[in-house]
Amino acid sequence: MTQTSPAFETICLSSLSKVFADAELCDSAITAGTALWKEVYTFQVAYRSQHLIKGLQVEAQSQLLPYITIRSVGLSPSELPVYSDPDVKYSKTHPGLFPDPLYPLAEGLHALPNQWRAIWITVALPSLQASESAGVEASSRFTIDVKLSDDAGNKLGEECFTLEVLPAELPDQKLIHTEWFHCDCLATQYGVEVFSEEHWQLIERYISNAADHGVNMLLTPLFTPPLDTAVGGERPTVQLIHVEQIGEDLYRFGFDRLERWARICGKYGVTFLEFSHLFTQWGAHHAPKVIAMAEGSEKQIFGWETDAAGEPYRAFLDQFLPELVRFIKAHGLEKQVYFHVSDEPQIHQLEQYRQASDYLRKHLGEFRFLDALSDYEFYEHGLVEIPIPANDHIDPFIEQGVEPLWTYYCCAQNREVSNRFFSMPSSRNRVLGVQLYKFGIQGFLHWGYNFWYTQGSTRAIDPFKVTDSDRAFASGDPFVVYPGADGPIDSIRWEVFREALQDQRAMELLETLAGRGKVLELLEEGLDEPLSFKTYPIDLNWLLSTRERMNKAIKEALSIK
Repeated sequence: MTQTSPAFETICLSSLSKVFADAELCDSAITAGTALWKEVYTFQVAYRSQHLIKGLQVEAQSQLLPYITIRSVGLSPSELPVYSDPDVKYSKTHPGLFPDPLYPLAEGLHALPNQWRAIWITVALPSLQASESAGVEASSRFTIDVKLSDDAGNKLGEECFTLEVLPAELPDQKLIHTEWFHCDCLATQYGVEVFSEEHWQLIERYISNAADHGVNMLLTPLFTPPLDTAVGGERPTVQLIHVEQIGEDLYRFGFDRLERWARICGKYGVTFLEFSHLFTQWGAHHAPKVIAMAEGSEKQIFGWETDAAGEPYRAFLDQFLPELVRFIKAHGLEKQVYFHVSDEPQIHQLEQYRQASDYLRKHLGEFRFLDALSDYEFYEHGLVEIPIPANDHIDPFIEQGVEPLWTYYCCAQNREVSNRFFSMPSSRNRVLGVQLYKFGIQGFLHWGYNFWYTQGSTRAIDPFKVTDSDRAFASGDPFVVYPGADGPIDSIRWEVFREALQDQRAMELLETLAGRGKVLELLEEGLDEPLSFKTYPIDLNWLLSTRERMNKAIKEALSIK
């Protein structure tokens, strides 16, 4: 910690520290780290003033300056930070203000009396080839000097961080990663017409942000996704498929919007399309909302009133699904598409789920199916090719050697396991990366990239003021980005989650150099018991030192080669 004057303090911290305005800092200073090329490395500079100072100025000096972005860590309110039975691995359990959104410095930076605040420094390292073209040495130590001044230019505090970049690139991500993308929330929040040009521009900006954070699969709304919708209610229509009803039970289909969607995804490296569920959530009892043109006007032809197993909806699917298959094959997407039946079915709904699954496979048997479900029986009966159990219900799937195996978490995973609530330490967010590596997890799903509605999608909320879907889900569960004026505003949870995926990729690199046994040995070095989804250290220094051990081993292996 440096102290230019008794009235102003600064300290350099890792990305895993949460700087609360109303609490003393407990974490030690972190002033150095290592990274690989093509990695996004982040750290913080926290500051506190005895007096109000408006218009703080921040200046960074470094050879890496072209790759550096500086933002301020804002505060978000939470009325529901935890449920009634939190475990001991939370950092703060009472309601209040939590560090989360990352605002551009252009919005202003201030020091409030006797409050710790932080700035967030992001170093988006280029490829090794790009760095060499820019005249930067492949293996170098770079200093990053960060100076804070008042609006008159008087220096208040300064910190220096040293980043060693190793002569190797972070490998491409193998994990398939989807965060459910709610394009209806975009239209509602920004007040634009669904699939207008303004809406498409927003969709593209948010897809770009998601891809930058490791999302390579996108929830694709063939019809309005039947997700988190109150029974009998409906979400705004976001249907990519154009449906024209040309007779009582005859239909024509248009795929222009789906083609545009797929093209945008491909532009940003989102390889996989996760087609929205063809039956309602929690049991597959009904059809999703489907809108069709009939006699020159739009009308709803299916929805909550539709029996999923009834003849009208099945006759519709009998016409639609073969057309969809033709579209997939015409565009060479056979290996890139995944289908859903119904989200989170319970064991007493197994027979209903079986009927829906068996029916879809008549048309779609050559494609892959996946669903979030935690009862092993669904997989045992062969009802889903890729089960996605929650990380607190994954053990039976691991023990049975299920392959490929994915996992997810949401609001219910609030005890023992990793998650990314406001109230959890950032280490509990990032630890997922090493867990994914150890257990060979091939996919991760989360439901809330940008869910800006109340529970059941009954109305819109202001995510800067309401972070728990109106006292429904612990803050941090419904979304990881905020709606900025021109596009997404990141959260520290979203940045840290990217670091978790980077940890997994770094371990995969070391495995190619030194073998999986070596990686696991380094991963569990010094632990009292083996790492699992429920057993892991939450000390941020353990995570940081574990990644440093991996990087050191990569450096040593490269020098031998």
